[in-house]
Amino acid sequence: MNELSIFVDESGDFGEFEKHTPFYIISLVLHAQSVDISSDLDKLEQEMRYLGLPNHCIHAGPIIRSEHEYKDYSLGEKQKILKNLMAFMRRIDIHIKSVYIEKRGVEDFVEATGSLSKQLAAFIRSNLQFFLKFDSIKIYYDNGQVEVNRILAAVFNALLDNVEFRKVIPSDYRLFQVADLVCTLKLVELKMERHALSKSEKYYFGDERTLKKNYLKPIHQKEFP
Repeated sequence: MNELSIFVDESGDFGEFEKHTPFYIISLVLHAQSVDISSDLDKLEQEMRYLGLPNHCIHAGPIIRSEHEYKDYSLGEKQKILKNLMAFMRRIDIHIKSVYIEKRGVEDFVEATGSLSKQLAAFIRSNLQFFLKFDSIKIYYDNGQVEVNRILAAVFNALLDNVEFRKVIPSDYRLFQVADLVCTLKLVELKMERHALSKSEKYYFGDERTLKKNYLKPIHQKEFP
């Protein structure tokens, strides 16, 4: 069976605009199961063992912000972790897509979900021949937000008839961790474009040239149109 896996993550919430949550983003990582990435996964696991972090679930946002388990890590240590995941993402054959809204210009929950649904539907329609190649499409999401589940179910089920939904545990799937990375970097990119990077983001990336070259460019190279 020709199967497509789609890993989904989100950033933000559907509440009112606040300075620390100016956007709502949904990011998708698409991987055809016929494309073997086992050797790339083995390489990533080996690199993580070298860092003393076997089976570690990589969380991009907390790494950049020095939060949770990463608060006592040095900048160099944090950068090595994220660079390993970036290198894995660059090596594998995947497609990436992010849809988003800027909450400042959205009046309410209905408008927010409607805009995201329309963007997601437009993406599927414009790449319909790609999706129709697959016998089965499985969407993996951690059920973090009910609204995202509703958007995914409404849009994918309306446009495709071979979709299944699976709840994912982030630590079980490196490709879900890639989706988390993509979502995090999309937020960073949107903030950079509006000259609104936080102190922790500026400290982690150093300068915009490094951010664009080493982090954003590899993402753009794998994006769907």
